[in-house]
Amino acid sequence: MKSYLFFCLAATLSFSIAVAQIPNKVHSIKLYKPGDQTSFPAIALNSNELLELHFDDLDGDVKNYYYSYQLCNADWTPSLLHPFEYIKGFQNVRITTYRNSSLSSAKYTHYQATLPDRSSYPNRSGNYLLRVFLNGDTTKLVFRKKFVVYDTKAAIAAQIQQPFGAQVFKTHQKLQINVQTDTRTRLFSPRDLKIVVLQNYNWQTAAFLDQPSIYRGNYYEYHDEALTVFPAGKEWRWIDLRSFRLLSDRMQHLNTKTDTTQVYVKPDATRSSQIYVYYRDLNGSYTVETLESINPLWQSDYAYVHFSYFPPANKPLEGRDIYLFGEFTNYATGDDSKMIFNDDRGAYEKTMYLKQGFYNYMHVTLPYNKKGVPDFSVTEGNYWGTENAYTVLVYYRPFGARADELIGFANLNTMFQRVGY
Repeated sequence: MKSYLFFCLAATLSFSIAVAQIPNKVHSIKLYKPGDQTSFPAIALNSNELLELHFDDLDGDVKNYYYSYQLCNADWTPSLLHPFEYIKGFQNVRITTYRNSSLSSAKYTHYQATLPDRSSYPNRSGNYLLRVFLNGDTTKLVFRKKFVVYDTKAAIAAQIQQPFGAQVFKTHQKLQINVQTDTRTRLFSPRDLKIVVLQNYNWQTAAFLDQPSIYRGNYYEYHDEALTVFPAGKEWRWIDLRSFRLLSDRMQHLNTKTDTTQVYVKPDATRSSQIYVYYRDLNGSYTVETLESINPLWQSDYAYVHFSYFPPANKPLEGRDIYLFGEFTNYATGDDSKMIFNDDRGAYEKTMYLKQGFYNYMHVTLPYNKKGVPDFSVTEGNYWGTENAYTVLVYYRPFGARADELIGFANLNTMFQRVGY
């Protein structure tokens, strides 16, 4: 037991040191199912399903990148298992597929890998961190990406409903979730199951449920409106960067005469009082695409993209910070996505260095210098009929086990709810 505690302490200490060493010259990190850049990174245990990893190194040279897996519990805390217990094969794998950029003014090296590799793959279900590091040294962590490996030991039936509560009736969406476990899952308490619900594949706003509303035998139902409702938001804003030769519909100005391309996005304003309008979006994701080259992976260019948001009366929001929010900011609310108020223009501004593609984003707010659930109500507004994707994950920890298993996985969407005011 002492050896496991020592390993956990050492791994946690190494993990915290490595996170502080993440460089800022790795961009456009994507992990998805082959052929679908907007898909959720999930694979079935002991299946032939694969994931694609892509990223760019803006140094433009060749480095020795490696990757490995770290098994985590339902709340993304590291498990107590040793890597030998959940990785079959080599612990570290070198990324050997890379190519220098061409037909672009920006110089970078594009790296890609298909995983799990047959020489190294997870042999347990659960949450995994894909950890990419330099020169085979796990303390030189470059970035992490989350993915899940699921084993179907539970059947999930879920439905999206309009809430009943007067405070959330027109602004939120409620999920009713039914879970039925099979004979391989023996529960001593209904709390042995943990349910995680993601909206638009976003872990930052995930809901964690550990107490069913109703249960009998191996059937569990979760419908507590205090726990299973999500702010619905509205359809995501977008910017089309697939061409740097022509202005797209959301570009205000395009400057290609300097050393680096500059794109100015049309200014945004609050949508909280606007009538809801449905249009097809990517639910916060982005895709790497180009209209002018053959292969967007290493023939796409980069540009400095300037975003701006004009608050009411052109005055800063009292007591709140504004952030750019979407997959391209990793759904994070930190300094890298925080918008700065420009007194001369009366607008919040943020510049991002982005690869050619199609991007979804929103503006969200949080109280000054505080963490929490991003708030759409001030900048975007919420309408219960908004199209959103939801993912339901069911976790289970057997008696005496040292890690959570992922025994159920399901996706659903609100597309059937196309109603107006």
